Formats: sequence, C-alpha cells, structure tokens
Amino acid sequence: MFSFNKHKETAYPAEVVNEATDFAEKSRRWIKKHKKHISMKFEIAHKWVFLLAVLPFIIYAILPVLRKRRGGIVTPFLQRAASVSNQHLGRRAWISRKNAFSWLILILCWFCLLATASSPRYVGKPAKKTKTVRSFLIVTDISFSMATTGWNVGGKRLSRWDAIKSNMKDFVKDRKSDQVGLVMFGSNAYLQSPFTTDLETVNWLMDQTEVGMAGQMTGIGNAIAYSTKIFKQDTIKQKVMLLLTDGIDSGQGIPPLDAAQAAKRDSIKIYTIGIGQASNSGGYDLDEKTLKEIASTADGRYFNAMNQGQLKQVYNTLDKLHPVVYDEETYMPIVLLYFYPLAVAVVLVLLGQLFTGIVSLFRKSI
Repeated sequence: MFSFNKHKETAYPAEVVNEATDFAEKSRRWIKKHKKHISMKFEIAHKWVFLLAVLPFIIYAILPVLRKRRGGIVTPFLQRAASVSNQHLGRRAWISRKNAFSWLILILCWFCLLATASSPRYVGKPAKKTKTVRSFLIVTDISFSMATTGWNVGGKRLSRWDAIKSNMKDFVKDRKSDQVGLVMFGSNAYLQSPFTTDLETVNWLMDQTEVGMAGQMTGIGNAIAYSTKIFKQDTIKQKVMLLLTDGIDSGQGIPPLDAAQAAKRDSIKIYTIGIGQASNSGGYDLDEKTLKEIASTADGRYFNAMNQGQLKQVYNTLDKLHPVVYDEETYMPIVLLYFYPLAVAVVLVLLGQLFTGIVSLFRKSI
C-alpha cells in the first residue's frame, strides 16, 4: 500500500499497513456495536433531585449533637483516688467524631444516591412504531427453468433464481408492516417459512432454497391452493399473495383459475409476476395469459419482469400499493443508566467498611 503526495511516493512497511487495517476494522466494529448509543443523547430525567445535595449539611447544623454514654462506678473517695494517682476523671458522655476519610465516603455515597434517583439515561430520537396490518405470502417457482442464466446483476451473469433472490431480499427487508411467509413450488408446493415478522429469518431461509428442491415441473394451481390453506390458519384480515413464475402450469392437479377463485372467496389478493419473455412475444414457456387471469380473478395485478431493473420497478410498485403503516403513537428509545451510580455507592460503602476494619485492627495491635 502506498501514500502519495505532490512530490514523492512513500512505501509503508507491511506491519504498519496491517496495524492500520486492524485498527480500522476494530473501529468499524465498535461503531456498529455502539451505533444505537452514539445516536442517542444523554439526559437526566429528574434534575431537581440535586437540590437535596445540601440536605445532610442542613440536618447536621440544625439537630443537636448526639452524645454517647457509658457506665461508671462512683465511690466516696473517687476524687481523692484520682488526685493521688494523678489521673484525670473522664466524662460519662462524649461525642464520637469521624475522621476525614469517613466523611468523604459518606458525602460521595450521598451524591451517588442522588445521581441514582435523578434517573440518568440515554434518549433516542422519537420514532414511529410500525404496525403489522397484513399477511404477505411470497409464492415462488423453483422449477428447473429458474436455473436459466442470462440476468446481469452487478456485472455478473446469474440464473433467474439467484437474480430474484438478490432483489427480493431488499423487498422483504422493507415489509415492516407485514408478517411474511415463503412458499416454494415446482411439481409440489411446500412451506419454506411460516408467517413471521422476523424478516431477517425469512431472507436467510430464502438463501437456503435452491432450484429443483420442489421438483422439475411447474404446478401453479397446486401452489395457489396450498397457499390458500396457509392463509386460513392466519387471523390477520388483509391477505396478499405474490406469485412468481417463469413457466406454464403443468396441468396436473388443480387448475390455476379455480385455485384463484377459491383464494378470492377467502379475501386473498393475488399479484403475479411473469419472469422472462412471454411465449406469444417470441419467448419460451411464460404463460402471461393465465397469470393475467389469475391476478384479475383475485383482484390483483400482473407484472412482467425480463431483467433486474424491471423487477425492482415491480417491487417499488408493490411498496406503493401496500405501504408501511405506522401507529399513531410515537415512542422514544430509552436506555436507563441509574445502576452505574448505584454500583459506585455500594463500592464506596464497602471500601469505607474495609478501611474502618483495617484501622481498628491496627489500633488493637498497638
């Protein structure tokens, strides 16, 4: 690695470069870990509590001094015995005085308790709370035809399924008002992810899916019928199904339009996306007519995507049709910090007791 200036070129040793790289990586991890706190501001909820700081001094000045008493024996010749032995008679009551260290510990503990009662905390910016208002089921074709390469993503030629996954992850990540589920189909349909608001898990399960896992045929009707059963187990009223395929129904099992009509009776809206070019437009196996009829039957819309850009536009349209819904109430993320001054107070008390015990042992040994 080299550093360039206007006049000369300087080569740095590999050790220096490695140390700088490690430091940058550690800094990046620290910022990522504490990003939440960095974006927050420090706040004391009850500042008035510190007005009580002078309370112990006021009490000390107002209340009378506490005098301690001890027992003693009084005899008729006490004064004479004291004068003969040259000893001074002590008082029965005395005032116990603390040393400077004990006073310091008490004052610091008092301020720590006040800091605890003041409720120090980190407060974030007010944020809106997302509201789960719909169930969104993604029904995706993973038959062998989805392994066809030809989509250019980031300068690389990918299969249709890999290109769809790369785009769909961003789409799923933004579905914050939905509980999302995944159904994969080929010759048969199966549930890859049940309805959940854990969108990261949905994306991870999508990553684990490969072409051919559900068979080599394209059973569109069976997939719609199977997905309709999954919706019946759900309690959310708004139900949306997104069907992606690049083929023609195999004709085995339930006809796609019959399955779409059954879905409509259960108030399920179906959007269909045809991947690739339709057979009547010079393409191969994409049956646009059936996909349009499915969408029309179930009150949805049909989209065609022949490349990554068009697929992104489809997802943007779906985001507008079914936007994120927020609760009317807003909330502020709060991280309480009261336990830090409380812990300091406990440590100070223990240190004070330890110091007093050591001093007492030392005096007894003398």
